Parts: sequence; structure tokens; C-alpha cells
Amino acid sequence: QVQLVESGGVLVQAGGSLRLSCAASGRIFGILAMGWYRQASGKQRELVATIDEGGTTNYADSVKGRFTVSRDNAKNTAYLQMNSLKPEDTAVYYCNAKGLVLQNIAVESFDSWGQGTQVTVSS
Repeated sequence: QVQLVESGGVLVQAGGSLRLSCAASGRIFGILAMGWYRQASGKQRELVATIDEGGTTNYADSVKGRFTVSRDNAKNTAYLQMNSLKPEDTAVYYCNAKGLVLQNIAVESFDSWGQGTQVTVSS
């Protein structure tokens, strides 16, 4: 249906910055919301930030003031700008998108995840 591909994950020093990208492809009719989640080793996946089609954003308390989520609706792409990175930000970051996709002559909802990209912050 809809494929998400994340990019941008690398090893960075504490205090550094990083920008993740998530590109959605497929017979997309519209994307209602895109979000970033992360999963650290041995922990559950948690919400990092979301942005809806109108640009309204939501952030986890742990990243407020440091991370900024944005999207380019024309490109079906979301971004996560991460500043002042901390070792505790180390995790696999996953992109999620919810919206509508064309299936033959019908429109159906979708809820897709990317494969994840590793972000490692060294102290």
C-alpha cells in the first residue's frame, strides 16, 4: 500500500544535531498525520513527535525545545530536526503515517511504518 523510507540516522556526539527524513510513496490519496517514534534497546517504542495535515504538532516532554517535526505535503515527506542531542536519545527512530490510499476505485485508510533508522549519540 504505502511505503515509508527513513534516512539520516548516524552516530553523533552529544550536543550535536541531526535531521531525519521520512518519504512516503504509493497511491496516496492524502496523509492525515505523520509521526516519529523511537525504541531504545530493551525498551518499548515511544512517541517522539507528530504533525497533522494542518501542521499541528505534538511532542514528547523529553524532546520539547530540542526537536522539531515538519512536513512537506507536496513531497509526502516528514522531517525531524534534532538539536542538543543527548545519549538518552540513542534509539531506532521509526516513521509512521496515517491517511488514505487509492485501492482500485476505492479509497481506504492506511497506517504504515518505516523500517527504522539508527541514531546513536555518544557522550
